[in-house]
Amino acid sequence: MLSDALASTLTASLPPPPPPATTDHPQPFPPSKLAYLIDSSKSIKHLLQIHASLLRRNLLDTNPILTFKLQRSYSSLRRLDYSLSLFNHAQTPPNVFSYTAIIHAHTTLNLHPQALSLYARMLADDVVPNAFTFSALLRDCPLKSGKSLHSQAVKLGCASDNYVITGLIDVYSKAGEVVSARQLFDNLPERNLVSLTAMINCCAKNGDVDGARLLFDGMEEGERDIVCWNVMIDGYAQQGRPNEALDLFREMLELRVKPFEPTLLAVLSACGQLGALESGRWVHSYILMNNGIEFGVQLGTALVDMYSKCGSLDEARTVFDMIEDKDVVAWNAMVFGYAMHGFSKDSFRLFATMRRRGVYPTDITFIGLLTACVHSGLVTEGRSYFCLMKDEYQIEPKIEHYGCMVNLLGSAGHLDEAYELIKSMKIDPDPVLWGTLLGACRLHGNTVLGERIAELLLSKNVADSGTYVILSDIYAAAGNWDGAAKVRAMMKGSGVQKEPGCSSIEVNNMVHEFLAGDMRHPKCKEIYAMLEEMNGWLEAHGHTPQTDIVLHDIGESEKERLLEVHSEKLAIAFGLINTQAGATIRIFNNLKMCLDCHTATKLISKIKGRKIVVRDRNRFHHFVDGSCSCGEYW
Repeated sequence: MLSDALASTLTASLPPPPPPATTDHPQPFPPSKLAYLIDSSKSIKHLLQIHASLLRRNLLDTNPILTFKLQRSYSSLRRLDYSLSLFNHAQTPPNVFSYTAIIHAHTTLNLHPQALSLYARMLADDVVPNAFTFSALLRDCPLKSGKSLHSQAVKLGCASDNYVITGLIDVYSKAGEVVSARQLFDNLPERNLVSLTAMINCCAKNGDVDGARLLFDGMEEGERDIVCWNVMIDGYAQQGRPNEALDLFREMLELRVKPFEPTLLAVLSACGQLGALESGRWVHSYILMNNGIEFGVQLGTALVDMYSKCGSLDEARTVFDMIEDKDVVAWNAMVFGYAMHGFSKDSFRLFATMRRRGVYPTDITFIGLLTACVHSGLVTEGRSYFCLMKDEYQIEPKIEHYGCMVNLLGSAGHLDEAYELIKSMKIDPDPVLWGTLLGACRLHGNTVLGERIAELLLSKNVADSGTYVILSDIYAAAGNWDGAAKVRAMMKGSGVQKEPGCSSIEVNNMVHEFLAGDMRHPKCKEIYAMLEEMNGWLEAHGHTPQTDIVLHDIGESEKERLLEVHSEKLAIAFGLINTQAGATIRIFNNLKMCLDCHTATKLISKIKGRKIVVRDRNRFHHFVDGSCSCGEYW
């Protein structure tokens, strides 16, 4: 991007290189040769020499084609100041081509206000824009301006041009106006790769990944380029469908389509969501083998994030230390990596190093630090970082910062303080924030405050399954089975369904998923046989199923059976069967780990001499030799 100083002078008429005293030198090259030299020039120094030669021979005033080419070449080398100076000082009045070129130069550098100003000047000069002008103006154009340009394109007969329509599809897509984008796409006289990719991107970015896939599958196999593949893979990753992202990536590789950096960024995101460590390592190896992919700060940061989310902090830190010229995003990724694993001291030390090196923290940095405090119950430190963010760095707290503080205070039993913090917020609290405090009420058995919060959420019609489940659990824990049954009946009547627990494990580059009591896996018999064996080990080591956490009015034996088939235990059983003795088992669960699974996993890690890493909804647990990294605080 241009510097601030340069950007502020873009509309000024800067002087070109000084003209010589005489203009009667012989002409060494014909104009066609000079045009070729301008087009092939790759440096500003070379271009300035050609510019000076043209001035000496008075060719800029007599040959507008050379002026146009020189202007365009300056723009391509990001010297918009020289390009604009040529445009403003041209002896020949600018035509549609020179106007379009200078407009395109501005939009390429994301200088839309200046581009629109030039467009207004173009209309004032009675120069009629063409389809290329509109195509240039629509590049990354804001919606309001895009709608005005759409109207003018219709009036001037340019709205049927494929490039203009594709530009408009992109404008409406980025603004979330899928219907308008789809209408334009359906009325295209002829669809091409660019318009198809734009529409696939529109559907994928706005949540209709299935619609995007229909368009993608409708393309001829040889018609798809890497950009098209990347849009579809990234769409799956961004919409929380990582399995499909990885499946499509494998299909792409089988067809020998070579990925590039944006593809790998999307794939690493999918690996992080799934906990697919082996797949993430493959991507890392692919980058290190070069394959035309440069290891830069963006890919490095994505690898740090992936390794952290896949439970391998050592590898995350190794990559972090390899990144040269780390930006704040890279530092944030590592701070957050330590935080989600509960290694708060490492987060704090890294933040201190970050400050010493003059890296200015962002709001994301403080979300990471506050998360570290939450996972270690460090209330005093959390309050300190919250104040530091506001007072020293003048960062206004967002809903995520308040969420961390409410979680921290609520988990530590400071329910009234958490409640007062929510009421003092300058922004409206969302249902997630109230739900966090409601969960703390369940943890500490505060029925009164829990009922008040639940009633608030129900009255605003923003209660989700978690609201009903937590309130039901509060009643059940207090022995109020009638109240619990009433809440569950309300939940059923409202059509809200409880999110099922799901655990996954990656073995041999394949991710296997299990629900509680799952019988669908091809190795179901072996898994349940191992489960019985695990129960025998646990019983022999004095483990008693913690049936008090099963908040259903059923018998003890039924409660025990429910605990035995939790999805985490099925995944651990599968891991014990299908991995080598001594290998780390990594499990990923979508819900908070229950107390019985936590206790059982500690024992299994000791009995089998295995490290077991579990990522639940809130954090990581590292089980080694009968103990957990969370210190029983989660």
